[in-house]
Amino acid sequence: MKKTVFLAFLVAVLAAMPLSGLLAYDGGAVSDGGSVSGVVKFKGAAPAPKKLEITKDKEVCAKSGKTDPSLIVSGGNLVNAVVSITDIKKGKKMEPQKVKLDQNGCEYKPHVLAMAAGSSVDILNPDGILHNVHSYSKANSPFNMAQPKFKKTITVKVDKPEVINLKCDVHGWMNAWLFVAANPYFSVTDNSGSFKLTDVPAGTYNVEVWHETLGKTSQKVTVKAKADSKVTFEMGK
Repeated sequence: MKKTVFLAFLVAVLAAMPLSGLLAYDGGAVSDGGSVSGVVKFKGAAPAPKKLEITKDKEVCAKSGKTDPSLIVSGGNLVNAVVSITDIKKGKKMEPQKVKLDQNGCEYKPHVLAMAAGSSVDILNPDGILHNVHSYSKANSPFNMAQPKFKKTITVKVDKPEVINLKCDVHGWMNAWLFVAANPYFSVTDNSGSFKLTDVPAGTYNVEVWHETLGKTSQKVTVKAKADSKVTFEMGK
């Protein structure tokens, strides 16, 4: 009877623990590490950029034409996708970062920002007008803060892995994504759709791609010591 009660208690405790607590990452020096690099291709014809309607503070926000950043295809490849290793338990040291998210011309720049859990984000307002930073987060504490023109920087800390959508309640077209990673192996695809993960210990891993409108896809990738493993992903509607 006592054993049954204890097992039930243990199951309840484990169920209540966050996944990040069960899958703790051990960071340190990596010798003879390899790398994973490649591109994320867009399947099908690239959509025409959709023009955004600027409805407020046009003297600042409408200085240049703006297009929807949620799906950017360059040369047949996907920009602003996040590539990460999801199942690595041990590897290079994971260091919290201090990163910057700009609100320049009523746009979040960069549109997708990736960082390690425990990092701090400086949200800048050089526009000289009122912005509002509203996070739609679950694992981390959500925030909804006005940022008037005299408040040039707001700093927030993101301690837990998750993908967070940010919006501006003043300017409805503004939105960005914070990808908070559980380990240091992540990369946002650049303007050519390329990525690279470095100092990866030899082994076979699940490499996953996340994109805000296209969802997720993944592949098993084998990494060899001091070698680069090439991989190509393809995503589309």
